[in-house]
Amino acid sequence: MQTVLGAYWYGHNIPYNARQHLVLFDDGDQIVLHDDRPKGWKPGDRTVLLIHGLGGSHSSGYIVRIAHTLNSLGIRTFRVDLRGCGAGHNLAKRPFHAGCSDDIAHCVEAISALCMGSPLTLCGFSMGANIALKLAGEMGNGRIGGIDSVMAVAPPIDLAHCCTNMNRGFNRLYDWDFSRRLVSLVEGRLAQDENFYDGFRFTEKPARLIEFDSVFTAPQCGFDSAEDYYAKASAAFVLPDVKVPGLILTADDDSVVPVQIFDKHPRSGSVELEITRGGGHLGFITSKSIVPDRRWMDHRVVQWIASLDSRKTISRKELSSADTCSSPV
Repeated sequence: MQTVLGAYWYGHNIPYNARQHLVLFDDGDQIVLHDDRPKGWKPGDRTVLLIHGLGGSHSSGYIVRIAHTLNSLGIRTFRVDLRGCGAGHNLAKRPFHAGCSDDIAHCVEAISALCMGSPLTLCGFSMGANIALKLAGEMGNGRIGGIDSVMAVAPPIDLAHCCTNMNRGFNRLYDWDFSRRLVSLVEGRLAQDENFYDGFRFTEKPARLIEFDSVFTAPQCGFDSAEDYYAKASAAFVLPDVKVPGLILTADDDSVVPVQIFDKHPRSGSVELEITRGGGHLGFITSKSIVPDRRWMDHRVVQWIASLDSRKTISRKELSSADTCSSPV
């Protein structure tokens, strides 16, 4: 119920005022960055790159809400549309995938050119969280742009484990839904231009995520198989190499990302793990007495990012409710 409520329970009425920037990749593909710059922001102030999950975009409810709240604190945000998503759905010939950290590295470099001297927090959700952690781990002791922190909400750090988990019991509904949406995305693009994906066609529509990744994601993105893709794209294997401060936020009843994977894979001492009692997958709906709009996830993300910079503060009331509530339900 938390998962469903988080995705479908009322919308938002936040106007779109972002400036769009195109990011060009070496292979000719482009994606769009949506730049929300608050009044009073200046170079040197914090920036945040928000990375959506599977089937999402810059207009996903959680992305829009969190960007808006960060802006109200004077923090400049960039909302990315991964390849083929959102405003850039016709600008890329290659598809996105759960390990496309090189694409995000290009985005970070573009943001650094726009925001000279500004620290940057990578903040990803679900698949986007895996990408954020993967990039932070690959960076190690090095530096890419202004990255100085990473937050990951419900990251599927072990893609093979998560895929297997989604084929169990009621979880099959999520497996089917993800597959259905991905097939629809591919067919929609092919209907507009049959030359997308080198003339690829489904001979039979996949009903499971592993089937989709086997026939489409792996070959289109240069992997030998779905298993090869999961092994190379999973962030779990670089978590020990993350050197910047990080926070993984997940729920103990997440149907998509089983909490056991975080015990299975070690991580560096710079990455905290926060497991809530309840919350589902990107749900985290709580009572009004804890968070007025009941969106506990939004509040926790903003609270953690704001705490990175002593110049950015949240009201005493908000900090109090966040500090005393370790679980949304």
